[in-house]
Amino acid sequence: MSNRMITKRAQANRRAIRTRARMQGSPTQPRLSVKRSLKHIYAQLIDDAAGRTLAAASDCEVSGGKGLKPLAIATAVGKLLAEKAKKVGITQVVFDRGSNRYHGRVAALAQGARDGGLQF
Repeated sequence: MSNRMITKRAQANRRAIRTRARMQGSPTQPRLSVKRSLKHIYAQLIDDAAGRTLAAASDCEVSGGKGLKPLAIATAVGKLLAEKAKKVGITQVVFDRGSNRYHGRVAALAQGARDGGLQF
């Protein structure tokens, strides 16, 4: 691994820590954490007080996702997570974008979660 990759990864970790320092997930208002890779997108609701995941969704669970564009898949993941959150009894969340910009697939996932009934 090159020095440049180590530096980029370290910078991403610092951005994520800086983002998470301003928020804390609770049982009533968990943290909606987003992980975005080149191929996939994942989201989970985390209760930081107990240190456990309350609900999770990914693009692997989206039905008919093969033919969709990446933004449509991210929106579907957000709606799926909102459905799972409603089953657990969660309506309010704190959005954690991690080291990603609030743009593109991350913003589409957030919009899908809002359309599904979650309040940020």
